[in-house]
Amino acid sequence: MSDLMLKTAVATKVRVNGWKNTTIEAMQRRAADKGQTAVEYLGIIAVVVAIVLAITGTSIGSTILNKITTLIDRVGN
Repeated sequence: MSDLMLKTAVATKVRVNGWKNTTIEAMQRRAADKGQTAVEYLGIIAVVVAIVLAITGTSIGSTILNKITTLIDRVGN
């Protein structure tokens, strides 16, 4: 086998092994990340519901509505 063929074969093997190792590491990292759980989504929904109840149960909701309506009227005129 000539030196050029040997060097090319070795370089190819090194690159393929490097690519393989990098790909496997990336897939393992991605598999470790499972994402949001149902409990986390439930917590977000509970916070949103609490905010909506606080706005509708107090005069804050009507105050916000009046301010937004006033600003929209200013833009329209």
